[in-house]
Amino acid sequence: MTRLIVGPFNRVEGDLEVTLDISGGQVASARVTAPMYRGFETMLQGKAPHDALVIVPRICGICSVSQTVAAARALASLGGMGTAGGVAMPANGQHLTNLVLATENLADHLTHFYLFFLPDFTRPAYAGRPWHAQAQQRFAPHSGEQVRAAIAARQRWFTLLGTLAGHWPHTQSLEPGGSARPVDAAERTRLLAKVREFRGFLERQLFGLPLEQVASWDDEAAMLAWWAQQPPLAGSDFALWLGIAQDAQLQHLGRGPGRTLSFGAYPQPGGGHALGAGVFDVASATLQAVDTEAIREDATHSWLQHAGGPLHPREGRTLPDADKPGGYSWNKAPRLAGQVVETGAIARQLASGQPLVRDVVARHGATVYTRVLARLVELARVVPMMEAWLQALAIGQPDSAWCVPVPLPDSGQGVGLGEAARGALGHWVRLERGRIANYQIVAPTSWNFSPRDAAGTPGALEQALVGAPVDGAEATPVAVQHIVRSFDPCMVCTVH
Repeated sequence: MTRLIVGPFNRVEGDLEVTLDISGGQVASARVTAPMYRGFETMLQGKAPHDALVIVPRICGICSVSQTVAAARALASLGGMGTAGGVAMPANGQHLTNLVLATENLADHLTHFYLFFLPDFTRPAYAGRPWHAQAQQRFAPHSGEQVRAAIAARQRWFTLLGTLAGHWPHTQSLEPGGSARPVDAAERTRLLAKVREFRGFLERQLFGLPLEQVASWDDEAAMLAWWAQQPPLAGSDFALWLGIAQDAQLQHLGRGPGRTLSFGAYPQPGGGHALGAGVFDVASATLQAVDTEAIREDATHSWLQHAGGPLHPREGRTLPDADKPGGYSWNKAPRLAGQVVETGAIARQLASGQPLVRDVVARHGATVYTRVLARLVELARVVPMMEAWLQALAIGQPDSAWCVPVPLPDSGQGVGLGEAARGALGHWVRLERGRIANYQIVAPTSWNFSPRDAAGTPGALEQALVGAPVDGAEATPVAVQHIVRSFDPCMVCTVH
């Protein structure tokens, strides 16, 4: 048995280190370390409740809207929004919040595919593969023609947020009661044009076919039948990626724990979510409701005090203990009813019953291939949703409110749940005498990149890395890179 320490990883927000025990040319066990402590939960103690809307977006520079939305929902929960007798968010405010969040999430999916994931296939380890020259031409960092095109498309896409939310990152227009930044009729026309421009990039260059066709495939056979008709190495980026995935056997790489978690994305004015909530069991293909009361954070192997054992985030503590025996990460180990889950676009698509994603997961499990495919399917599904939300805005009508006041109590507890690009995000807040007494955050990468728990059970990525092939000549094994990147690490959110 040999040991290999991989890290720091490039193209990652924050710091990440992975320790691999190697036996027989493959990973026998893994430990995932978040080596940077940040302490946002401690910073929030003693602050006025609305200060959270200013502080938590600074957790991350690429998913700051997600943090804002979760914080706003936690404050809205404190104020009784959505409960019997409580105030209700106006439909305009709900649509606009969804539009702001979807803009950020889809930009993240685009960035992940072109800037974080695909460049690894241009590495010398793949020289000699029939697609390698095309991959270099399209996806080489900085110089790849499609990387440059994607960066330009991303820049134009983010101009949506100038109109919708004033600026990005660290948007300040979102409130517990809706959006403080209304949209007029002329702005809606310009916003629709920008969404359709982005649709054009996706349809012409990424997919090579209409978004609705991507979302309509019922199973993997239908998708691969389309792919088989594409010109070899000369089709869309999606077609080229499918060829790479088949050749590199990505469907067999990085199998997750077998359970996925979604809190539900994009709540709708009439109730429910545009993308569903639930815990999906891969083996039985069944979906169960999420019991948030069953969430516990285990700090046994974290550099944090853990007296009292695993705690619900409502009672959670963030107290550093840098010299703790057995600790190897600043991340806690979240568990749902004692079980390891993974989260992300794959969880949202499984929870919402998307037929293609359910079929590929039934065939291959949650793997590198199916995680990346789920993010691409989500791009195809959400852009048309955004067009519909823009059209649904009631502009210039007597009841076209965008935001309502949400009075907060002096004392109480609230929770804000949502979906960032990388998955399930929860904020738990407790007020005492009008000030924040405790604030706890469980981010998507807290779930996916967790260390072992008290029972010694590895986290989702730690499990997915077991069995990965390792070439002794590789300082950073390419298979390990693919698995890590399929979860899209954002370590500043992990350790918040």
